[in-house]
Amino acid sequence: MNLASLSASYLRARPLNTALSLLLLSLGVATIVLLILVVSQIEERMQRDARGIDLVVGAKGSPMQLMLSGIYHLDAPTGNIPLASARALEKNRMIRKAIALGLGDSWKGYRIVGAPHSYVEHYGARVSGRLWEKPMEAVLGAEVAQRTGVGVGGKFTGAHGIGGEGDEHKEAPYTVVGVLAKSDSVLDRLVLTGIESVWQVHEQHQGPEDEADRKALEEAREVTVVLVQYASPLAAAMLPRQINAQSELQAASPAYETARLFRIVGVGVEALRAFAVVLIFAAALSVFIALYTALEERRYDLAVMRTLGASPRKLFGLLMTEGVVLSLVGAVVGLALGHVLAAVLGAWLEGQQQYRISGLEWRPEELWLALVALAVGIIAAFLPAWRAYRTEVSKVLAQG
Repeated sequence: MNLASLSASYLRARPLNTALSLLLLSLGVATIVLLILVVSQIEERMQRDARGIDLVVGAKGSPMQLMLSGIYHLDAPTGNIPLASARALEKNRMIRKAIALGLGDSWKGYRIVGAPHSYVEHYGARVSGRLWEKPMEAVLGAEVAQRTGVGVGGKFTGAHGIGGEGDEHKEAPYTVVGVLAKSDSVLDRLVLTGIESVWQVHEQHQGPEDEADRKALEEAREVTVVLVQYASPLAAAMLPRQINAQSELQAASPAYETARLFRIVGVGVEALRAFAVVLIFAAALSVFIALYTALEERRYDLAVMRTLGASPRKLFGLLMTEGVVLSLVGAVVGLALGHVLAAVLGAWLEGQQQYRISGLEWRPEELWLALVALAVGIIAAFLPAWRAYRTEVSKVLAQG
């Protein structure tokens, strides 16, 4: 019988101690794996969604709220700004690209965004069908089309409010003229149309009575945010200050606000990570106690093994193998459990129409985590194994 099978037999003989050690170690590893998968995927997704956007300009309010609503469409907008202000930004020499968006309505929980074609081009998304060419034509993101079952030629009506909780604009139905291919960007979760559609829906909702009223509404048109790309490094130093000096406008830096968001969230992440480390430490202590207790119970057996020809090295290897087996099984179970939890969380987030987390991705940090778990087993087993190595055969046999 080799060391591995002999160690496995001893572990099976103590099911409660073995199960407790495995439970603590696997829970600690699973918690850290879940944090690695969630944080890394969200960071990557947010970086992809914000690529090429240096500044978000909108109404006064919270800069983080402006960034979350304007780029990621995860929060309510801070308000609207005059169309004239957006047009002025487009003509500013310090700006290479300015994409004006109109928000306010949604369909089945997915946000309807009035935008120019350059918004789709910015993310390099491909379209099946075509992009909108006139008001009340819409293009669906890949996730929207998949979950609603609506394709090219379908019709729908939007509802007032970002959560679809408002009244439907039944008098202004949209016609789907295209569906975007999956791009792993924020576009997947959006319904896109021309910003003229957003204006038309709300102007019809207000019901102008004559041409004078209609002209007044057109002059009062607004946009929600403008996504800005700098034309030069100098713009980063000057443009935000210029914009914030205007009474109705506010500029938010996605890079700064995203970093601030992760610093806030990082407090909770670090707390969970510390909890996982405590679990792993408890698992190491549990492995040590289990092996040390087993050593005391098996001292006579080990002494008999010595008389039958087993060397001190073999006894040392026996106890070390038990610790390695425990840590390896705990690490494997923990890694698998972490990925399963990530998949469950991802399915829930997808149902909430939020960022999707995949449980199928593998991160290099997980290999290091498995090595740490293995080291935990080795360290915990070393002292009991050393005592087994130093076993005095004659003394133990004399004691019986």
